Amino acid sequence: MGILDRFEQRVDRTVNGAFAKAFKSEVQPVELAAALQRELDDRAAIVSRGRTVVPNVFTVSLANEDFDRLAVYAETLQSELAGLAREYAEEQRYTFLGPVSVHLQLDDVLDTGVFRITSEAKAAVTARARGGQVPGATLIAAGGEYAIGRGTTRLGRGADADIRIDDPGVSRHHCDIVIGTDAVLRDLGSTNGTYVDGVQVSEKVLRDGSVIRLGSTSLTFRSGT
Repeated sequence: MGILDRFEQRVDRTVNGAFAKAFKSEVQPVELAAALQRELDDRAAIVSRGRTVVPNVFTVSLANEDFDRLAVYAETLQSELAGLAREYAEEQRYTFLGPVSVHLQLDDVLDTGVFRITSEAKAAVTARARGGQVPGATLIAAGGEYAIGRGTTRLGRGADADIRIDDPGVSRHHCDIVIGTDAVLRDLGSTNGTYVDGVQVSEKVLRDGSVIRLGSTSLTFRSGT
C-alpha cells in the first residue's frame, strides 16, 4: 500500500467518512496530498553529498467553497498532510531544516476545484543555555525567541554555536553579536555574507528592530529597551 493510500485511509477513518460525503467535484484531500509530494520533489535541492533539502513550511490556498468545506476538518487535515510530508521525505531520504507545518488559507481569486501550494525551507534555530543574559535583549526567528547573552553570542551552523541555525547557507561560525554599550554584529568571514536590513556588512551596530539575514534565515534583533 502506497503513502497516498495510507493517507486517504487515515483521513477517512479520522472523520468517519465525512470527507467522502462532503467532497464531490470539489478539491479532494488526496489531491492535496499528491500535490504536496510533487512540491517536495520539485523543490528538492542537493546541498551536499547525501543531503537533499526540501521545504518544511507549506501553505495551501483554496477557493471560497473548497476552503469552507475543508475548514471544518482543518486541524485534522493539516496534521495528516504534515505527517505525509514527513513520511514521504523519509522514504526519499530528504532532509528538513526545521519542523514541518501545513496551513490552509482562503484565496478568493481561485475558482472552485483549483488550489495552489507554496512552500519554503525554514531553518530550525536552537540556543544553548548560558548565563549572563541581558534582560530583554533577544533575537526573534520563525518559531522562537532567543535571549542574547552578555558579552559575545556566536551564531552559526556549528554544534558549538550559541545560537545554532541549521541552514546550508549559514557557515559553521557565521557571525558574533557582542553586547556592550551597543550591540555590535561582526561577520566572521562567512561564505555567503551577513546582511543587516538588506545590506551586506562586516561589522554593524544593531538597533531595535534590525533584521539580520544569514543564508535564507532572517532574525530580528530586539534590544528590550
